[in-house]
Amino acid sequence: MKKYTKTHEWVEVSGKNATVGISEHAQDELGDIVYVELPELGKEVKSGEVLCSVESVKSASDIYAPVSGKVVEVNKVLEDTPETINKSAESDGWIAKIEISDLKEVDKLLDKTAYNEFLKEEK
Repeated sequence: MKKYTKTHEWVEVSGKNATVGISEHAQDELGDIVYVELPELGKEVKSGEVLCSVESVKSASDIYAPVSGKVVEVNKVLEDTPETINKSAESDGWIAKIEISDLKEVDKLLDKTAYNEFLKEEK
């Protein structure tokens, strides 16, 4: 199941690993993404801390870790084709995979319905 943060990241959990990216809403707000600074493999992150950054034609934005843990994989495709996020923000445009250190953090994230409600309130 996919979960979301109020800072517009998504996470999909499989066992102890979480695939992380930015939501379609975030991609729409940013515009065309032209560069992704991927996190380093092995980097330890805490939920809510900066994971990496992306640059679009409009601005540069930090991407926050939705869960705590260790970066175990990055989407190398984004090094040469960051525009993959523009076409597929919540699938092929994933940014990193994190080995989760505390699975309870996932329970604090928003499901799709709650995220959509949050987006309505944010406007």
